[in-house]
Amino acid sequence: MCCSTGVCGPDVDPVLAAVAGWLHQLKDCGVRVERYNLAQQPIAFAQNGQVKDLLQKEGITVLPLVFVDGEIAFKGAYPDEATRQAWLTAEKARLP
Repeated sequence: MCCSTGVCGPDVDPVLAAVAGWLHQLKDCGVRVERYNLAQQPIAFAQNGQVKDLLQKEGITVLPLVFVDGEIAFKGAYPDEATRQAWLTAEKARLP
């Protein structure tokens, strides 16, 4: 994959596009969001002990990993639409 959004190349991945939009909305709510691509940022994966251990034990099938407050919330898949919307609604409720 050439980009994290999934909207590059001939085959647009609708899940990646939806996740990219969701992450942008979370950022707009003031949530600190970081996204890494193993092909483009391998050092970030190697520097995170949890990620490094999982990759060594289980391989790349553990990806994607979604962390919330430093803990793994999702492994091997992105959160579904209902979960993403629930998180977004909760973050919007915290806005002044």
